[in-house]
Amino acid sequence: MSLKNVSALLKNKNYKRFLITSHTNPEGDALGSELAFYALLNKLGKSAVVVNEDDLPYGYDFLPFNEKIVKYRDNLKNIEFDCFAVMDCSDLSRTGEVYRMNSARKTILNIDHHISNRNFGDINWVEPAAASCSEMVYKLYKDLRVPFDKESALLLYTGILTDTGSFRYSNTTGFTHQAIAELMKFGLDVPQVYKNAYENIPFQDMRILSKILPGMRREAGGRVIWFQIKHNLLRNKKLSFDLSEHILSFGRAIKDAEVVVLFKENLGVTNEIRINFRSQGKVDVNKIAQYFGGGGHRTAAGATVKGKIDVIRRRVLAKIKKSL
Repeated sequence: MSLKNVSALLKNKNYKRFLITSHTNPEGDALGSELAFYALLNKLGKSAVVVNEDDLPYGYDFLPFNEKIVKYRDNLKNIEFDCFAVMDCSDLSRTGEVYRMNSARKTILNIDHHISNRNFGDINWVEPAAASCSEMVYKLYKDLRVPFDKESALLLYTGILTDTGSFRYSNTTGFTHQAIAELMKFGLDVPQVYKNAYENIPFQDMRILSKILPGMRREAGGRVIWFQIKHNLLRNKKLSFDLSEHILSFGRAIKDAEVVVLFKENLGVTNEIRINFRSQGKVDVNKIAQYFGGGGHRTAAGATVKGKIDVIRRRVLAKIKKSL
């Protein structure tokens, strides 16, 4: 299915009420795409509610309509909707518990750009070549001829900025820059958006980062760089800022590094390890992540695995070495 199928659904008068969600631990693109989609529906005269498994992450309270995001809880089960819209999510289970709200099996709309997407929707618009889900929502605005405003422009700009690594990653295309050029016409404070997204680390979190980086290790002659975050390092402190991207960026900057991996023991869950992969392009980390039950893109992927961190790390590093 395609963009035209999605536009047709949104024009259909039978679809008046939408429930919008995205993946757990949402980042800039998940938030930007779902809130921009919320704004689009409002302009089309539709009603919508945004429900996420997790709280708004630290630093993203500058996004328009962020106060419209409701955290999932049991008393939300009676929300009425005609369409269950899932943004930037490769698998329905990645929404956490939110997918359970669709017990009536209303139409599922799946808009995503992950190559690992399982096409779980009744209507699937999956574009792995798209730089971000926000870029896809930008296309939806254009196809429906819904005008942008400063709020929608800020949401889409933030989503595209963060998922392209500030336009540094290989998913950035000429179309991406054309879209950004149009969005910037609405007087966005670009330096402030960047600061909100990347230069907003609380002092206490930076001190934790300074303890993580010395534990950096390398394998395969420096072609693989890995980090780990154990419970005892955090000592029950919950980070207010997600340091994962900063840690992975340090690894990517190392000469000859082809793959960077971060292993993190999830707080509050026994023997559950979150793994984040980054590749310079030669190694397809999506395939490695899928082997461990996750997925993503060729150059950026992740997985959550049950087990002890030392055992999981050895298994993952062995798999990466075979892929070099």
